Amino acid sequence: MHLPVLQLWEPAMPPDWVIVFQQVTQLVSVIIGVFIAYQAYRGYRRNDSRPMFFICLGFVLVLAVPFCIFLLYWLVPAAPMSAVIVTSQLSQVSGLLAILYALWMPS
Repeated sequence: MHLPVLQLWEPAMPPDWVIVFQQVTQLVSVIIGVFIAYQAYRGYRRNDSRPMFFICLGFVLVLAVPFCIFLLYWLVPAAPMSAVIVTSQLSQVSGLLAILYALWMPS
């Protein structure tokens, strides 16, 4: 049984400037996210704060790991795209759950 695919936009490719803009902003997001993760890790080490550890872990899983997965796919395109998408999405959801856990856990 095939589920219907939710199509949010036209299948036509956007203009080149939109693609470049998306790639640049994704790269900037990864850099900022890794910096936030580094600062959270420093906070964890300095204060022995478990919530800061999970915030660090969450940012790494949400931003850095999917970026590395797609970078690896770009370098070695033999991997199936479905596996790349599934692992990237699982990493992002796991990261968000880690951040949510950090916000709810006692310090």
